[in-house]
Amino acid sequence: MHDKNKSHRLKIIIFDGSFKTTPFINRLVKGLAENHEIYILGFNETLNHRLDNVNYVSLGNKQNKLQFIITSLAISYRIKGFRSFFKTFYLFYSGQRKVIEHQSFKAAVATINPDVIHLQWPSVLHWCETFLQTNKYKVVLSQRGSQTNIVPFTDEVNLEYLKKWYPKIAGFHSVSKAISEKGNLIWNDTSKIDAVIYTGLQLEQFTFDTKYKVSKPLALLSVGRAHSVKGYEYALRSCKLLKNNGVSFQYTIIGGAEDEELLYLINDLNLEKEVVLKPRMPQAEVFKIMKSSSLLIVPSIAEGIPNVAVEAMAIGLPSLSTACGGVPELIENNCEGWTVPTRNPEAMTIAIEKFIKTPITEIEKIRQAARRKVEKQHAENQMVEGMERLYKEVIKL
Repeated sequence: MHDKNKSHRLKIIIFDGSFKTTPFINRLVKGLAENHEIYILGFNETLNHRLDNVNYVSLGNKQNKLQFIITSLAISYRIKGFRSFFKTFYLFYSGQRKVIEHQSFKAAVATINPDVIHLQWPSVLHWCETFLQTNKYKVVLSQRGSQTNIVPFTDEVNLEYLKKWYPKIAGFHSVSKAISEKGNLIWNDTSKIDAVIYTGLQLEQFTFDTKYKVSKPLALLSVGRAHSVKGYEYALRSCKLLKNNGVSFQYTIIGGAEDEELLYLINDLNLEKEVVLKPRMPQAEVFKIMKSSSLLIVPSIAEGIPNVAVEAMAIGLPSLSTACGGVPELIENNCEGWTVPTRNPEAMTIAIEKFIKTPITEIEKIRQAARRKVEKQHAENQMVEGMERLYKEVIKL
């Protein structure tokens, strides 16, 4: 594992607005907590599975008015006494809930007095505007997903907002070189601190499947929320072409259950027998389905580096992805998997049909190469050590 030297033990706030953090954040936090004091701030009162050695600070439950006001009043009283207590009560009574939320966030940060506040998405930047203005605390921002890849370039208001605040951010964490370049289109400067740190896996928990086989009918799998950026429309249109060509297959989308647009398209394309939409599920269940699948499909329009592809490569599920964003940094076509252009069902169909005809010996070489790539580029200790270097660089340790 990473360096056990605790001479520079940092106080680090991890914030994305919730206790229910993503698998990437959880892996990062578990690694950082070995050497540093970690706080997760969120608008939750309860969490079934808390990480060990991590401090969870509730800012109130947005879904429960009573719990929200009790927590908010307690925070205000603890920091500034009765005067702040009554002010908070008045704000709640007059319907100024957003003001209370920001007040609680600032109070919690002041109590912790962190070395670094690590924001996980550009959408939560507004919580730290005061700190960015005064430079009281060092703020680090992660760049990943559509909030960096797409939204600023389709929403002029969002782009102007980011252009205003990006120069005040102490450092950036980019999940790929491609997304770092996107961030540079928002703001770039010779003084900018921007570290490309790939997502990391605790590889001993990702057992490579030695019993892989291509099933009949072909078992295709995608994993991820039902959102236009995930490109499921194009995967479904590819499925229609496969069906027309007489290919026998079953396509499962985990995270797509009950999505009206997907359901409509499946019906319109007459794919009810071939496509199954499943709800989001625990990671262990996802891995179980991965091990019974033949090919992972990542049809995204934009990505940083898709975590699901990294995980699939680690356990030995071959991957076919669009060559968007940072994907080429993970998968070289015909080396660690296969890539096709975005928004191109025809190209995806051709690639799947080629995969079906590929000898198992060649697929095995690609599975082994994919595992080696993950071991080299996506080990957990590399991610944690990279983030530690970034934090220490921004606070000039």
